Amino acid sequence: MSDIYIRTAGRAGRITLTRTKALNALSYDMCLAIDTALRNWREDDAVDLVILDAEGDKAFCAGGDIAELYETATKGDFEYGRKFWRDEYRLNALIFEYPKPVVSFLQGFTMGGGVGIGCHGSHRIVGETSQIALPECSIGLVPDVGSTLMLALAPGRLGEYLGTTGHRMGPADAILAGFADHHITIQQWPDLIDMLEASGDASILESHSDTPPEGSLVAMQDAIETDFGGETLGDIQNSLRNSNNDAAADALRLIGSNSPLSMACTVEMLHRLRTPNLTMRKALELEYRFTYRAMEHGDFLEGIRAQIIDKDRNPSWRHQNQNVPAVTVSKMLQPLGACTLTFEED
Repeated sequence: MSDIYIRTAGRAGRITLTRTKALNALSYDMCLAIDTALRNWREDDAVDLVILDAEGDKAFCAGGDIAELYETATKGDFEYGRKFWRDEYRLNALIFEYPKPVVSFLQGFTMGGGVGIGCHGSHRIVGETSQIALPECSIGLVPDVGSTLMLALAPGRLGEYLGTTGHRMGPADAILAGFADHHITIQQWPDLIDMLEASGDASILESHSDTPPEGSLVAMQDAIETDFGGETLGDIQNSLRNSNNDAAADALRLIGSNSPLSMACTVEMLHRLRTPNLTMRKALELEYRFTYRAMEHGDFLEGIRAQIIDKDRNPSWRHQNQNVPAVTVSKMLQPLGACTLTFEED
């Protein structure tokens, strides 16, 4: 497959995204290829660890390839999208639960689906160009691919802030929020990959790690804690409107163009997930409840039309007045019964 290069090198299984013209956007076929490779290497004693990287300077992976998903859904076929998300989420769980080290090198943009494959491994490397974000609410989705687990575990109310605003995290912010582990300058990455292939030992990364320049979230944490501490999206919006801190106006601007339904569901999902028995599978199962319904009952198709197809940046959301009834949120997140996301092992 020309979009992805899968091979073994030394003691490592290697997965390189090569779809640079599309910012390495993840297609359904790429998901299946990664899933197959990981399952094969899991039982292969010759493979000690897995390395995930990507060609190009601009992006590790800027998201999922939603062109075909949009095309099929606008013709009334919702099953393709549901199948895409179902198998993608199973891959996310496989990476998170993988018994061998998974090392990812996240240059440039890592967004949406890129977070799902790049931010669930055991050793997540960022460099000076890294920007990690969850902009799904801007297209009528919710942060998914297992990202709600990390958002729920992020310090304080950073999860609500990152999930509703789509704030782009630089290296320090990504490490603070739990989306990355080590900052290593990009110039060192080729030599490090050679060393990982030769040794099969991911612990060598620790000695090459350094402290990134300070991010923006540390200075904003107190304000975020105050303004994003409400139980609902409406509570958060009221706090922001009545806040006198500098970050509030910017946050209002960011959420003002996003789908109110998506943001309201995001806030509710994070509150539900903050329990002692939180697992990746629980997060993915809850996310799938929303994405399963997103095309037929949510804002997803309108969001894609406005942002990607017509590019008028003027979506007509279902709740233009920003007031999302609690019952609507509940309906989007109610159990799916026979269609519940499952995680078969083969």
